Amino acid sequence: MFERGEATSRMKNSEHPSNPRNDLAAQSPATAGFETIAAIATPVGAGGIGVVRVSGRDALAIAASVLGRSPTPRYAHYLRFKADNGEVIDDGLLLAFPAPNSFTGEDVVELQAHGSPVVLAALVQRCLSLGARPARPGEFSERAYLNGKLDLIQAEAVADLIAAGSMEAARAARRSLDGVFSARVHALADAVLKLRVYLEAAIDFPEEEIDFLRTEEVRARFASIESDLTALLAAARTGRRLRDGLHIVVLGAPNVGKSSLLNALAGSDRAIVSAVAGTTRDVLREWVDVGGVPVTIVDTAGLREHSDDAIEREGMRRAQAEAQRADLALLVIDAGDPSSQPVPTHLDAIVVRNKIDLLEEAPRREQREGIEIVHLSARKEAGLELLRDAILGRAGVTSANGTFSARTRHLHALELAQNDIAMARTQASDGVGELAAESLRYAHAHLGDIVGRVDSDQLLGEIFASFCIGK
Repeated sequence: MFERGEATSRMKNSEHPSNPRNDLAAQSPATAGFETIAAIATPVGAGGIGVVRVSGRDALAIAASVLGRSPTPRYAHYLRFKADNGEVIDDGLLLAFPAPNSFTGEDVVELQAHGSPVVLAALVQRCLSLGARPARPGEFSERAYLNGKLDLIQAEAVADLIAAGSMEAARAARRSLDGVFSARVHALADAVLKLRVYLEAAIDFPEEEIDFLRTEEVRARFASIESDLTALLAAARTGRRLRDGLHIVVLGAPNVGKSSLLNALAGSDRAIVSAVAGTTRDVLREWVDVGGVPVTIVDTAGLREHSDDAIEREGMRRAQAEAQRADLALLVIDAGDPSSQPVPTHLDAIVVRNKIDLLEEAPRREQREGIEIVHLSARKEAGLELLRDAILGRAGVTSANGTFSARTRHLHALELAQNDIAMARTQASDGVGELAAESLRYAHAHLGDIVGRVDSDQLLGEIFASFCIGK
């Protein structure tokens, strides 16, 4: 979508994304001369197998020097790796992948040896002595992007897949890597572009009697685009939560069972549980997997109107500060105490009515005046699945099937596009076609930013700097 020229004379060549990879390739030092890079591609530390990756114009020449002859493409050569002085470093495999049929789109060579950090460092040094230079973090994936093997979403998904904290997060990253997210962005951008072309026609032919800007077709196109964008934004928010996880804070008065709830969700005695009110003084964090979603749960000091204890007051201050940063709050109350009420909060919240075992009640989940309430017993671990389902529902992850990974920058770009399209709809309704077309141009550009129409090498550097060396 972003590699195709636009269809109206009013749209100047400098305005449209054309081919983002070609533009960046002309600017980026990473592709200047296709210099050869090398790095260890396997994780830091000892292992059974380690891989050194080489990419660039001299990769096959380096492979020939190491192997003693030209390598056969995509064939595993068994050999002894030797240092510059002829000393044997290790034995292992060499594989060559000539361009363009490689991960980076360049000539790529992989040296597979035993996973000793010393051995792998020696193999990298051998490659450097033959003309390669050390790769920067993420440079292999960056080259794959610049050479058109991946778009920017897919390149970021490589890092997301490596860093996935749960199986669902890994599946979501895999879907982004397979192009699921990219395809939806391209389809939306195509619809925005077509509508922009239609509006440009109304500007170019004002003598037409039909008021193009106020026709049912224009309204229907805007409605369709906004509906698709809203759905995409919701899916991206879910994908961001799968990637980054949820930050949940547990709030409530002293002795309502907040620490017991944390222990039950964590499956271990992480927090001290006591009948003495005010046992928890500081915040306590625990990572748990809730239905495939990584969740950080924070237990906090009990909140009450006043305390003469300076340490308890500091604990309450920290609890309130923690609540400001959370995605979701669990407001715990004592089912057996009629005076126990949820702590007020501005957050999206679930009320947890704890200690139902003391009343011999059965666990249940209900909606009451728009408030979600889960009745459970943390001590007996009864009703925890109902709470987990409620948490996933609030996170928008009732089912992770079809979800793709997304990042905060993707959400920001989609929100900007959403605002521009809403503005364009209003402007078209007011009969101001030039402004509506310009707003659609901005929306199209924001969608382009997601898949790779970036404006500077600095942004690329920031994105790929988060990758590990070797990817």
